[in-house]
Amino acid sequence: MDTDFVLRRIDRTFAFIDLSGFTAFNEKAGDEQAVDVLVQFRNAVRNIASKRGVRIAKWLGDGVMLVGVEPEETVDSVLEINSFINDSDFELPVRAGIAGGWVLLIEGDDHVGREVILASRLCDSAGPGQVLAPKELVSPLMNLTQTDLGEVMV
Repeated sequence: MDTDFVLRRIDRTFAFIDLSGFTAFNEKAGDEQAVDVLVQFRNAVRNIASKRGVRIAKWLGDGVMLVGVEPEETVDSVLEINSFINDSDFELPVRAGIAGGWVLLIEGDDHVGREVILASRLCDSAGPGQVLAPKELVSPLMNLTQTDLGEVMV
């Protein structure tokens, strides 16, 4: 592999959170109202993630990519963000995907690997208000009821 930078494998947990229905909302309500919703969403994510030590890796338009060192803190952040949005007078629900494992760290702040892709695809597959994660990640952390979806391609 020929690179100009050092590659390092690290163990991290990734979450993608997306405002469900944002494009349709933007078209209906207009840009100014859409920006108001984005500001509220970003403030909620910043407040909740930062108090748990979870880093905002990047904003993705109407979504965000989070990176955590501790799986439990990342999962708890996503669940708290989801609950906060669902329990408030927020205009739109969120959907999320979470995955964790060993990935490559590139240039000190970017991540490449299967787990990043899996978290993104799980978010894309989630319905409004839904958080999807592999049972291998969630089972050790919580006493949750699991629904077997069978073989799912993401």
